Amino acid sequence: MAQTVPTRIIQGIEAPVPGTWEIDPNHTNIGFVARYLMVTKVRGHFTKFSGAIHVAERPEESSAELTIDAASIDTNQPDRDNHFRSPDFLDVEHYSTITYKTTKVELTGANTLKVTGDLTIRDVTRPVVLDVEFEGVTKDAYGKSRAAFSATGEIDRTEFGASWNMVLETGGFLVSKEIKLELDVLATLAQVEVP
Repeated sequence: MAQTVPTRIIQGIEAPVPGTWEIDPNHTNIGFVARYLMVTKVRGHFTKFSGAIHVAERPEESSAELTIDAASIDTNQPDRDNHFRSPDFLDVEHYSTITYKTTKVELTGANTLKVTGDLTIRDVTRPVVLDVEFEGVTKDAYGKSRAAFSATGEIDRTEFGASWNMVLETGGFLVSKEIKLELDVLATLAQVEVP
């Protein structure tokens, strides 16, 4: 007999039950996109991170936190990755982690949210807004409850002290100030909140 997924209905949408949902690093992508040479895009992600989503009875009271190993940056080009780890950008020798902690959650639709949180890079903290979409809940092959979310946002890297750049002969800069954030998160129900 198939196991049912513990869910509830909010605004006609099947939603995750209240509790702690741990982010699964093997099935989650914490990615970013930067403009390079003004005309093309460089995509990267982080390979080491941990975090959790705390789903509340009222979705607006939910919260989340994420801790990223800054040195785990990967753009599929070792020399570029080493430059990103240097003091020009992340300065991982002095600032080993990047963190994000939510401060406000707003429902914007049946399965969409606007999440505001404090992002800390190089010991500098700035508020960052993420547009989040709840993708659904299911059970995996081992009977564990899973919830999926995607999120997008944008930061100005210079606000965090990562201001290195080069002026191009044709005008513009080598690397864009604006960095787009792209997250695809799969979380596992670790603890159900008891009413």
